[in-house]
Amino acid sequence: MAPGPHEIELKLRLPRGEVATLLRHPVVRALKRGRARTESLSSTYFDTDDWRLAREGIAVRIRRAGRRWIQTVKGAATSEAGGGLAARAEHEWTLPATDRTPPLDLAAVGATPFGKRIARAAGKDGFGARCATEFRRTTIPLAFPDRTTALLCIDVGAVRGPPPKRARAALCEVEIELEAGDPLRLFELALALLADLPLAVEPRSKAERGRALATGMAPRPALAQDVLLPEGSDAAGAIGAIVRNCLRQVEANADGLLADDDPEWIHQMRVGVRRLRSCLALARRHVPPAVLGHLDGDLRWLAGTLGPARDLDVFTQETLPAMRDATRHTAAGASAFEHALAPLENHARTQLAAARRDARDAVASKRFNRLLLAGGAFAATPRLGAAEGSAEAAALAEPATAFAARVLARRHRKLAKGVARLAEMTPGERHRTRILAKRLRYATEFFAPLFPGRRTRAYRKALAGLQAVLGGLNDAAVAAVLAAELGDPASPGAAMFAGWAAAQGEGAAKALDRARRAFADADPFWK
Repeated sequence: MAPGPHEIELKLRLPRGEVATLLRHPVVRALKRGRARTESLSSTYFDTDDWRLAREGIAVRIRRAGRRWIQTVKGAATSEAGGGLAARAEHEWTLPATDRTPPLDLAAVGATPFGKRIARAAGKDGFGARCATEFRRTTIPLAFPDRTTALLCIDVGAVRGPPPKRARAALCEVEIELEAGDPLRLFELALALLADLPLAVEPRSKAERGRALATGMAPRPALAQDVLLPEGSDAAGAIGAIVRNCLRQVEANADGLLADDDPEWIHQMRVGVRRLRSCLALARRHVPPAVLGHLDGDLRWLAGTLGPARDLDVFTQETLPAMRDATRHTAAGASAFEHALAPLENHARTQLAAARRDARDAVASKRFNRLLLAGGAFAATPRLGAAEGSAEAAALAEPATAFAARVLARRHRKLAKGVARLAEMTPGERHRTRILAKRLRYATEFFAPLFPGRRTRAYRKALAGLQAVLGGLNDAAVAAVLAAELGDPASPGAAMFAGWAAAQGEGAAKALDRARRAFADADPFWK
């Protein structure tokens, strides 16, 4: 954990009508270590007109609790965040009692790591109150058998935008905040509650929800981010950080996928799932199968649900337009193309609508939220569950750099062996080589922060180029298979796709050779 005051809490959404059921839940009653208390809280969040602090991951608020005023500054998410867990630096001060919201104590803020940035923002004319929250909080103190203590907080109220419109969004969420001890207990409690209640992971803070309400800004799909590996971490710590990084990408795309038809939401969640599966492959040989539990199966299920929607998105929005462009040079060609492909396109769009519904049903399900929480629990498990004193635990205790070098070397050897004979490969063999390239690319992305420098960047660029060419060929092959499945395999449309896929392979020969040579010339950066 990073030095300084920190907040670690697990955030979940809950339908308002289920609050009473949660309060009566037998697990909550068994862990309760004191009387519950309920109070009204109201918070005001401050930022510049252009939300400069929020864009840097900083939140500044003043909260009223009864007659007390509390000023809080929070930082961006740390490497401990993911799988529903929010982890960030947090600094709080009590302000003088007053009838109105007191001014910020900038002197106190200046002593935090964010002091200079907040001071610069506060010096602008546009700095001021941007959004607010008002809610009733019920707090239940909890004590676990291993002496871990936590607070179960149930917040019911609203997030409000700035005047004059004062847009409002209902709020009902559960926070399980760690006071002392092991964060794994938070996940265990959340999974126990999820078994009986319609809970969902809440990846956004109240400040983030307030900003979205105040600006009306549509959220954007979450792309993969570089992993923040703790300095001097061992293999287990690095794998845990990578798992949480992948979970953040998956959970951050859930709400957008449920509400929006932009295909990028499904694409980015699928990338997150693939990255997570690739990371678990690094750990699988070192942990007992029971530790992963349902996680492996749930990931395969989610990948299988997202895959058809993604393939059909590519087919309808990328492959078909590319083929249209290729036939526009002659009116006869374009006319023949449209006549042959119209039935396939109509069927594809019908199938795409069904595949998107399936993806949404999956992401809205209890199983999806179990996946997120189980992933977070796995990452929080000491030594990832390897038995103390075992050879597996010893391997996970070695420095992350040594572990990474061995993994990267092994995956590099497998890919290099296949790349040497790319020109003579069948489409199926090229597909398997593409998978090897993708696994190696994910591993380089995961561990690149351990090996900063020019060689790392050059290797990643060469590998990305190779994967891009192989990926394009795979998209063409998938399109041909889809075309045959969407209609009669002997139809003119399916025949056109088969011919187009073959032409793509022939046309990519030079690009494939260039990518192969660039990868062969790239120096492994981990040596």
